[in-house]
Amino acid sequence: MMRGNRLRAVAVLAAAGVLAAACGGGGDSKSDKKIQLTVDVFGEFGYEGLYQQFEQSHPGVTVRQRKVSSLDDYKPRLQQWIATGSGAGDVVALEEGILPTYMQQRTKFVNLFDYGARSMQGDFLPWKWQLGLSPDGSQLVGLGTDVGPLAMCYRKDLFKKAGLPTDRDQVGKLWPTWDQFFATGQRFQGKVSGTKWLDGPTAVLRATVLQNAGAGPGYSYFDKSNNLVFDTNPAVKQAFDTALKFEQNKMTADMSIFTPPWQTALKRDTFATVPCPSWMLGGIKQFSGDFGKDRWDVATTPGGSGYWGGSWLAVPKQSKHAKDAAELAKFLTGAQGQVGAFKAKDTFPSNVKAEQDPAVSGALNDYFGNAPTGKIFGQLVASVKPVYLGPKNEDVRQAVENVLIAVGQGKVKPEDAWGKAVDAAKKAAR
Repeated sequence: MMRGNRLRAVAVLAAAGVLAAACGGGGDSKSDKKIQLTVDVFGEFGYEGLYQQFEQSHPGVTVRQRKVSSLDDYKPRLQQWIATGSGAGDVVALEEGILPTYMQQRTKFVNLFDYGARSMQGDFLPWKWQLGLSPDGSQLVGLGTDVGPLAMCYRKDLFKKAGLPTDRDQVGKLWPTWDQFFATGQRFQGKVSGTKWLDGPTAVLRATVLQNAGAGPGYSYFDKSNNLVFDTNPAVKQAFDTALKFEQNKMTADMSIFTPPWQTALKRDTFATVPCPSWMLGGIKQFSGDFGKDRWDVATTPGGSGYWGGSWLAVPKQSKHAKDAAELAKFLTGAQGQVGAFKAKDTFPSNVKAEQDPAVSGALNDYFGNAPTGKIFGQLVASVKPVYLGPKNEDVRQAVENVLIAVGQGKVKPEDAWGKAVDAAKKAAR
C-alpha cells in the first residue's frame, strides 16, 4: 500500500513537472517573468497612459518609450538600428514616408499574422491595412495607427486683431482655395505687424503635394514603379509653386514643425496658421501650453480635404520578446488603444471601430475652443485618398524642403528655386 502511494506521488510530481515545462517553466512562466518592452516613436502618439493599461493586464511586463520630437531626427536612428540588426525597440513606429523603405526590408520584421493579427483586418480602413501588407499578402509588417485628415489651425485672437472672422465656419469660408488662403494671408500681414501668416513652407508643401497627388495620379515624387518623377509630375510642381509663393512673399516664419524654434514660437505670436492634420493638435497643445489655450481653433483646409501623415507599428526580428511585442502592437492599434490615443493627443484612428466610438465621433476639444474635432476629422477622413510614396520619398522631401527654407533665408533666388529643387531631388533619389 505504501509502495503504491509512493508511486502515485512520484507520478503526480512528474505530471506537475511536465505541466510546468509546458507553461514555459522557471523564469518564463506568465506569473513570474520580468521583461521590458521598448517602443520607439516620434512626435506625439498619445501612448503613455496606454502603456500603463497594458502593464496592468500583462503582469511582469513593463513598457519603456523612446521618443524624439521630429521624424527627421527619428529616421536616421531607425535606419541604423535596422541595418545593423541591433538597437531597435521591440515595437517601432513606421511613418507613411518611411514605410515603403521598410516594406522592401520586410524580412527584418516579424510577420504579425503569426501572432494573431489576421483577425483584426476588418477593423481597419481597407487602404490602411493594405499598406502594411506585403505585395503577395503573406506577411503583415505593420498595424496601422492613426491617419492624418487635414484641417487648418489658426490663432483666433490674432485673426480678431486683423479684423478677420474668428468663428471656425466663417474662417473656413475665407479660403476654399490656396490662392484665397494666400490673399487672406496678405490681408492679415497688412494688419498685424511682427506676425507671419504661416509657420513655414514645409508644412504647406507636404499638405499640398498629398492633396494634389490624391486628386491626380495617386503618387508624388516617385511613380508606382519607383521612378523619380519629381520634375514631371504636375501635382508636385503645383504644390512646390504654392509653397514658394508664400516663401518669396515673406509670409512664413521659415520654420519646420516640431523643431526647437517651432516649439518656442508656439508660445509667442510668431505665426497665425499651421496646416493641421489631426495629430498636429497634440503637438500644438503640448508646446503652446497655457499660452495657447483658447487662442487656437480648427477650420477646414484650403482645397477642402486631404491628409498628411499616419504610421504603422512593426516588430523588428531583433526583438527578444516578439510575442509580447506583437501583443503590445495589437493593443495599441486596437479599438481601445486608438480611442485612448485620440483622447490623449488627437491622433485620429485608422481603426474603424475606434472611429465609431462616441469618445471619438462626439469629441470636443476644450483646448481649441471646444472645437468638435471628432466631427471635423471624421468627415475629412472619409475623403482621404492614399498616395503612393517611394522608398526614397523622405530623402527627396527633406532635400526639397531645404531649398524652400533657403529661399526664405535669402540664400536661393525664387526664380532659381525650382531648378535647385530638381537637382536636390535627383541627388537625394540616388
